[in-house]
Amino acid sequence: MDTRAFKRSLHHSGQYNRRGFGRAEEVAESLKRAYQSDLIGSIRDNGYELTHGRLKVRLAEAFGFCWGVERAVAMAYETQRHYPNKRLWITNEIIHNPSVNDHLRDMNVRFIPVEQGIKDFSVVRSGEVVILPAFGATVQEMQLLSERGCHIVDTTCPWVSKVWNTVEKHKKHAFTSVIHGRVKHEETLATSSFAGTYLVLLDLEEAQIVADYIHGKGDRTSFMQRFAKACSQGFDPDRDLERLGVANQTTMLKSETEEIGRLFEQTMLSKYGPTRLDEHFLAFNTICDATQERQDAMFSLVDNPLDLMVVIGGFNSSNTTHLQEIAISRGIRSFHIDTPDRINVNANSIEHKPLSEDFKSEPDFLPAGSVTVGITSGASTPDRAVEAVIDKLKRLSEG
Repeated sequence: MDTRAFKRSLHHSGQYNRRGFGRAEEVAESLKRAYQSDLIGSIRDNGYELTHGRLKVRLAEAFGFCWGVERAVAMAYETQRHYPNKRLWITNEIIHNPSVNDHLRDMNVRFIPVEQGIKDFSVVRSGEVVILPAFGATVQEMQLLSERGCHIVDTTCPWVSKVWNTVEKHKKHAFTSVIHGRVKHEETLATSSFAGTYLVLLDLEEAQIVADYIHGKGDRTSFMQRFAKACSQGFDPDRDLERLGVANQTTMLKSETEEIGRLFEQTMLSKYGPTRLDEHFLAFNTICDATQERQDAMFSLVDNPLDLMVVIGGFNSSNTTHLQEIAISRGIRSFHIDTPDRINVNANSIEHKPLSEDFKSEPDFLPAGSVTVGITSGASTPDRAVEAVIDKLKRLSEG
């Protein structure tokens, strides 16, 4: 499929909108009331610190809603105002935050049902309005909605669209797209749908397996078993690993994406020599600025003495998970929660989700005596949620 031609056709159709509806002022007050926080604004003005009795809170200097998320949520609110008499759908969560998605449900926005990982578009009728979320939708989903005659409101973050353009360049020049991402994540599914030949790699360990195979180390059968669900149809490692282009899910750990790029550049340099490197390796910078800023701010925050760390964001939010990884890498007692409700003030306990584990309830959450708590939140987490966590910490410190 010529994805570029399809996008051009869709963008110029009368059923597609990616610029909003000029109703920013109408929805501004609703957005402020639902998501912004005067307390967080005052803490920012106070050097990102708050002291309350024995409690000291240190905020990361970049956290919470990024521009792309703000844009997506605002467009969803505008869409609801613009089409008061039509049924509205979202192909997935608008962003990875439960409270934001619940607000939209309260506004009678419907979510495409999902059964065993498969979306059921049969519920959507011709002429209805469908919102594409901040992390995008697959080409196949867009094509289906277009053919059904739906009005498509596209809130895809421009940084995600930039990655799509990158893999389309790979495809045009017959390069395999190596995508650093989570294979089942909605953004990676969308990105791979724009690629030609592709291979999705979770981390540097998997990248090393691929690099070793390129150097002639490794077994083809084992390789295909490992990556069977992470590659394009008909993928042949003996053919499709000769020319590589690197891209990434925009919310992955920046430093790891860069390491993967350097690994494949060195691998191709070693195999083909400097004069032929450009024939076998392409790299574009597709790391999201907001993701990078939040990770850099987290590294700065954990350089300070902290007794514990609270990371707030959806459990399916990749960028939030990577913030938690940074805290853990420094040996800090750290808790990833999706909503402030996970903190039980009466019991001084917290229900949280450790990395790659099930939920866990931890007693004696806030220790006695003077305590310094670091706080950050993922790019899909509103300031209201951070404020609610701080309020609970203040109450715990008074008990």
